[in-house]
Amino acid sequence: MGKQNWFDTLSGALDAEGLAHMWDGGPIKYAETRAITYQDGTRYGHYISVYRSDSGRYERPIHYGRG
Repeated sequence: MGKQNWFDTLSGALDAEGLAHMWDGGPIKYAETRAITYQDGTRYGHYISVYRSDSGRYERPIHYGRG
């Protein structure tokens, strides 16, 4: 079975990737992509991007360490 890609809440989307503790980007408007860099102690931090559709659902976040 594949991973769930859409979530009803921002918390659900972030929890799916273990990112809830990193998110300080605030709420996301409908049809908006919000990207932040979480300062995790590395030189460039951890990039997180979340998209909220115009129906209000959140896509699974894209994230990676920036090195």
